[in-house]
Amino acid sequence: MKFSIKLLLCTMIVMAIAFGFSGFYFVNYVFETALDREVGQALDENSILRFAFETAALNVPAKYDVLQDHTIEQIASNMETGGHDSSRLLRLSDEEKNVLYISSGFEADNGLLDQTDENTKTYRVIRQEDSYYIQTGITVNALDRILYLETLKDVSEVFRERQLGFSVYRRVTILMLVFGTVLMLVISSWLTKPIRLLTRATKRMAAGDYGYRARQISNDELGQLTTDFNHMANVLEENINKLEEEIQAREDFVAAFAHELKTPLTAIIGYADMLRSRKLDEEKSFLSANYIYTEGKRLEAMSLRLLDIIVTKKEEVQFQLVPAASLFDYLKDMFVSHTEMEFHFQYEPGMVRAEANLIKSVLVNLLDNACKASEPGSPIEVRGKLTERGYRFEVKDVGVGIPREEQKNITKAFYMVDKSRSRSKNGAGLGLALCAEILLLHGSKLEIESEPGKGSCISFVLPDKGGAV
Repeated sequence: MKFSIKLLLCTMIVMAIAFGFSGFYFVNYVFETALDREVGQALDENSILRFAFETAALNVPAKYDVLQDHTIEQIASNMETGGHDSSRLLRLSDEEKNVLYISSGFEADNGLLDQTDENTKTYRVIRQEDSYYIQTGITVNALDRILYLETLKDVSEVFRERQLGFSVYRRVTILMLVFGTVLMLVISSWLTKPIRLLTRATKRMAAGDYGYRARQISNDELGQLTTDFNHMANVLEENINKLEEEIQAREDFVAAFAHELKTPLTAIIGYADMLRSRKLDEEKSFLSANYIYTEGKRLEAMSLRLLDIIVTKKEEVQFQLVPAASLFDYLKDMFVSHTEMEFHFQYEPGMVRAEANLIKSVLVNLLDNACKASEPGSPIEVRGKLTERGYRFEVKDVGVGIPREEQKNITKAFYMVDKSRSRSKNGAGLGLALCAEILLLHGSKLEIESEPGKGSCISFVLPDKGGAV
């Protein structure tokens, strides 16, 4: 179903409900007002009849000390036929609430009579067949007798007027809804025009026309939506360009990987062919075998690093609270045999939220890179401290350093600042790429401070005690 039709239907439903409730309230308000007026008149008429009865009783000749029942009937009969209202209905009852006089057609029960006493004036609305009446009750004091006077007033016309009001209002409501439907159909079509333009734009973009933009025809929320859509289209176009750049980067990665394989494989094949095709002296045989072993180990390390990067991107990491001291103890055990370097460990106690094995791999790679970048005997500092952001790990060396323009590229696979130096120490430019992927899983990243010739300080921050970085 089209949005314009939904808008039309919702508007019509709201209008129908609004008309229904407002009409019911209006007609019922008029009815209640008219009924209250009739009740007031009935009560006033009841009071007038009481006064007339008491006056008539006083004018009765003083033959008896107490007003007789037949006299009461006579007065009541005169009151019934003596008024302007020929439909007046009366009922008079004695002290015991026994009926002394009742008009023909007075068929009400004794419910109201039972509620009436000397200090109470009562009334109620009753229905008899298709007619409605207001029944009133009041006490009458006549010659030391307490009588009960009840009247019935026909108010059927008030109820008929209410029924007529509802009927007229229903017809008016139907006419208004028909007219409103036509009007809202035009309005909804006009209001939804920006949506149709956006739909056309999405179809054009889905067909590959990423440069197409929707035309803005209003300054309201839909106009803002058009602006946001065009902005989204711009971002989408940029992302597509980035994807194309990423595809190009992957092609460059494959080319770099092939190049990294070509050089050592060529050397390995050449030296292996030399060993098998001719007889060499012991020293040359050892050098050839050593070169084959060294290049083979470098290829093995490169393959393992690539595998780690692929696995790290795909696996789901389970984080736990890990004591920072256990990570530094692991590093001490790993590099205890590196006697050619001078390691300094300094750290504060703390807990970090991490996957311990992955973070150990990051720290080992950073220390390994620091060793490769430093001359034998150089100091390497490994520090840990608590900060407001979390627990900070730092690895600092006094090696060759990294130029500022190279720092943004060192986490790319196969990127090496000094290729000759890295290859001489079995490097392949994959260690920091692995570190960056692992830290990304932990919501962190490498922070690099370096100056050529003065060394580097590479650090990262992990959340402590489960908090956010």
